[in-house]
Amino acid sequence: MSVSTHGLRLKHTARWVRNAVELLSAMRFAIALLTVLCIASIIGTVLKQQEPFGNYVNQFGPFWAEAFSKLGLFAVYSAWWFLLILLFLVISTSLCVARNTPQILRDLQNFKEHLREQSFKAFAHNAAWTVASQPVAAAAHIQQAFAGIGWKAKTQERSDGTLIAAKAGGGHKIGYIAAHSAIILICVGGLLDGDMLTRAQMWWGNKVVFTGGGMIADVPASSRLPVTNPAFRANLLVAEGQTAGTAILQQPTGVLLQDLPFSIELKKFVVDFYSTGMPKLFASDIIIHDKVTNEKTVARVEVNHPVTYKGVSIFQSSFDDGGSHVRLQSVPIAAGGKSIDIEGTIGGSTPLTNGKDKLDLEFSALRVLNVETFGKKDLRNVGPSITYKLRDAAGQAREYHNYMLPIKFTDSETAVHLIGVRDDPSSPFRYWRIPSDDKGSVNGFLHLSQAVQSAPATQAAIGRYLAKASDPTKPDMRIALQTSSERVMSLFAKDGLQGIADFLEKNVPEDQRVKTSEVLIRILNGVLYELAAPSVIAADVRDKPDWLNQAVLALSDAKAYPAPMIFQLKDFTQVQASVFQVTKSPGQTIVYTGAVLLIIGVFFMLFVRERRVWVWVKPAGESTDISMAYATNRKTMQSDQEFERLRGLLGQT
Repeated sequence: MSVSTHGLRLKHTARWVRNAVELLSAMRFAIALLTVLCIASIIGTVLKQQEPFGNYVNQFGPFWAEAFSKLGLFAVYSAWWFLLILLFLVISTSLCVARNTPQILRDLQNFKEHLREQSFKAFAHNAAWTVASQPVAAAAHIQQAFAGIGWKAKTQERSDGTLIAAKAGGGHKIGYIAAHSAIILICVGGLLDGDMLTRAQMWWGNKVVFTGGGMIADVPASSRLPVTNPAFRANLLVAEGQTAGTAILQQPTGVLLQDLPFSIELKKFVVDFYSTGMPKLFASDIIIHDKVTNEKTVARVEVNHPVTYKGVSIFQSSFDDGGSHVRLQSVPIAAGGKSIDIEGTIGGSTPLTNGKDKLDLEFSALRVLNVETFGKKDLRNVGPSITYKLRDAAGQAREYHNYMLPIKFTDSETAVHLIGVRDDPSSPFRYWRIPSDDKGSVNGFLHLSQAVQSAPATQAAIGRYLAKASDPTKPDMRIALQTSSERVMSLFAKDGLQGIADFLEKNVPEDQRVKTSEVLIRILNGVLYELAAPSVIAADVRDKPDWLNQAVLALSDAKAYPAPMIFQLKDFTQVQASVFQVTKSPGQTIVYTGAVLLIIGVFFMLFVRERRVWVWVKPAGESTDISMAYATNRKTMQSDQEFERLRGLLGQT
């Protein structure tokens, strides 16, 4: 029996019903649905799912981001069309199984004893021989031989002889039923554990996605799913010492809240790291508070070791900041600014005033551990860092990432403070490297920067430089050096090293630029050396050549820094938080059952061969003529060997 690929053909219904049923039950239709599901799954794997819409706009642009969003590509596995394909696949595969199962079951009982002796020669494996025993004894021996090797046999007496039909490997067809039933079970489990039930409540249960902000308690009942919700997959963030009992289901346009039958109190969050800075272990010591009985259950949740309570599984998903308290110090870049201390909580914000400009300082993230690579095998923890945003009145924001401690890349280099900035979340941070002074601060550099912008300080430094670098007996050379010094400092103060480069390109012939640039840089370093006098910047860094070199580069890069001040992390009190994934999966057992059936079905379909043998026994005077035919559903070298083995076994009479 070969499995039919056409659909189920009804006889006594309307034409359109017959056509629809035949299409749905056709194996080709099921294969087409599986192909579409595979393509959709590839998209869902390659494209990050459930990200904020702004991230997709930055990646694809407004037009394509909107188009992909309408197609549901940012939430493939919960898209209506994906669930609809799953549903049709269940229907199609069920009809395929319903169409073929009765024939398979009948075929398991059918020995196909209708064959005649003349048809044996049409088989690829056939043989004939004569034995000296009588037909009754020969037939009895053949039946015993089949029974001895575990084959099922059936004997049919005919007027001109005896037909013995035997078969083995009928489990091959059971594999078809098991494999296709597995697909049905897995798809049904996927539908139950997916968003189908949540969407059903949104369509027919008057539930709407919440798009606003504020406290969880303020979210209306129309955006809350009940405790009796049969299936969900949501996230729950709990800070140390806090308790939460309402999880969040992310939706493409907002959120839904899932009320749990219990609340989770996080007593302690435990995290351990590899030397690379990657988390090695994170776990949560929790207390589960039952909302009905007030019973308390102590448990520990680890990665790959969830806790199940009242049918809800609690997984350790990740960890986050639970509202750490930070103290920042503002360091003004320009002269005349005042330094102030600002305290806040990660996730919060505070208003600032910069003259007429109003800014909001948003505390984004605190990272206590930062392991960076310095060479192939040199991994070092460079200490805490703070990430914050400065948002203007128009709502535009830049993000900043500053390290708390100065970083020394090599033993011979001056330690630098890394001050990072980026214009949008999809771009990497650009770091301004400010050399650290002898007190481990940026003050020495900032005083130098302010001195460069101060005309009196610059003129005084030029005077000290001229006194050391020029010959008093050659006034003309002194005047020329003074003119060059003033020009260099003016260009550098306005546009940094780029200003000097532009001046050389416009005013100096190409063949003289290298020599002229060396002279101008020597003058620049000489004047800056005088500006870096301890009496000016109150830090003993002038006699450190590498510090001055780093300072020159940092002064040049200062023109690209978009903020009037730097916020440095001075102190913090870390508060950890656990992110739990809470799931209720009624389809889990169904999916596991389907997976087991799929393994069994594939095993039987691939490794079990259906074989049939027909033996014709007829009298030939004092002896008996025997004819044999052998067939299998899959021809292999084993088939040839088994035929020869059976031929020898049946011929030993």
